[in-house]
Amino acid sequence: MKNSLIILLILSGILQILGQKCQPKDYGNGGTVCVCNANHCDTVEPVKKLDPGYYVTYTSNKEGLRFEKEEGKFGPDEEALKNIIIIRQDGYQEVLGWGGTFTDAAGININSLPSAASEKLMRSYFSEEGIEYNLCRVPLGASDFSAHPYSYHDEEDDQLPNFKLAEEDYTLKIPLIRKAMELTDGDLKLFTSAWIAPKWMKENGEYSGMFGFLKESKYQVWANYFRKFLDEYKKENITFWGITTGNEPSLGLIPAKIPSVAWTVEGMQSFIMNNLGPTIRNSDHSDLKIMSLDDQRVLIPVVEAVLEKKEVSDYIDGVAVHWYTDLLIGPDLLSGLHEKHPDKFILGTEACSGATPFGSHVILGSWLRGEYYAKDIIQDLNHWATGWVDWNLALNLTGGPTYIDNFVDSPIIVNASSGEFYKQPTFYARGHFSKFIPRGSVRIYSSQFDDKVPVTAFRRPDGGVAIIILNQYEHPVKGKIFDIRRGEIVFNLSSKSLTSLLYW
Repeated sequence: MKNSLIILLILSGILQILGQKCQPKDYGNGGTVCVCNANHCDTVEPVKKLDPGYYVTYTSNKEGLRFEKEEGKFGPDEEALKNIIIIRQDGYQEVLGWGGTFTDAAGININSLPSAASEKLMRSYFSEEGIEYNLCRVPLGASDFSAHPYSYHDEEDDQLPNFKLAEEDYTLKIPLIRKAMELTDGDLKLFTSAWIAPKWMKENGEYSGMFGFLKESKYQVWANYFRKFLDEYKKENITFWGITTGNEPSLGLIPAKIPSVAWTVEGMQSFIMNNLGPTIRNSDHSDLKIMSLDDQRVLIPVVEAVLEKKEVSDYIDGVAVHWYTDLLIGPDLLSGLHEKHPDKFILGTEACSGATPFGSHVILGSWLRGEYYAKDIIQDLNHWATGWVDWNLALNLTGGPTYIDNFVDSPIIVNASSGEFYKQPTFYARGHFSKFIPRGSVRIYSSQFDDKVPVTAFRRPDGGVAIIILNQYEHPVKGKIFDIRRGEIVFNLSSKSLTSLLYW
């Protein structure tokens, strides 16, 4: 018995060092998921610095590889291959972080698992053996991914005397945030966005719907509402790094079911410079990063108009963008925004697949959706984005719960009835960036291979270089990486794959 226990401990230690492998399952949707439960979940070892002259690759692909590791050595190669040129001296934007969102729906699903399985889910996202998320979003109140709509002060009173957090904060958000803080050794940064304003503050008297503008007389009350939320979380020993001016204000202009607060350019300017900005800067949260827009990148001209007033721009630290219209508009708007406002960071703050009214919301195992994620992240990074934050951390098999049946997909899908969860290709697409391009990394110059094989490269805080390459072809691709300080690497990309290549 004693010998058996020793063997089990040794095997457990080996698994921790080498990482547990994916248990794949194919649902016939053009790819596979990795199945996790209370007893097993795939892991990936922490990155270890290599000696100069060596490199390591991590590959995930449509055929089922997940962070497959392979080491190699720099060396001259006489074969005429297309080069990807790396110039590590060139420095562009610095990475702020990567993560997802602590929605009520995510909390409901994570809590529905056996404790050992939910522990593995959280470790998959936040630990060193996972993909190391470190920048996450928290809804300020309810969102469309809540079981019901709610505000923190339903009765009309401008003094907000009865402001209090909801049960959902205490049962679905705060415990998971604390767990994530523990797993990241306190390195987790949080920002918050509001979907719902109390009905009595709005022109249309509803949480959602057309012409859902905030009453001008409630601008300061709304700013105080934000501050009170931050105060209440601070009492729970949770502080925030950032705040946005509100989630997708464009939805408040149309008859949408998703709750939102609508703004005109002039109204937003007034709110920022007269209410939100001074309220935050004169509070216990004065160092908070304030982000504007928090909407589709096609609306960047709108936020540029908002920032035209210096009194407004002085309060804004960054611009938050969503991905839902990215197929309709190219990334040049991001570069244009950076050129006009180089002092404002650009951060991707929401993305998910399956959000369109047609087609399946959840597609288990879809490599194509993972590919869309990777392509968009590379595109954003190469046009000055400083990170990319996903939507729900976890959803159920139908893509909920959501009180307006606004079902979508998620990198992790929970099957509560079987006590297991499924890591989608989008999970691994996220991980190729969050795991290997840590906070503080700086983008460096990399030439592009071709339109079907986009590339981005970063100088890591530990002095290493991380190169992310997406192969969208249905066939393998061979090429070279040339770094004048290190030499040449010949790479072989498997078909339909995503590869992270690191060297020091």
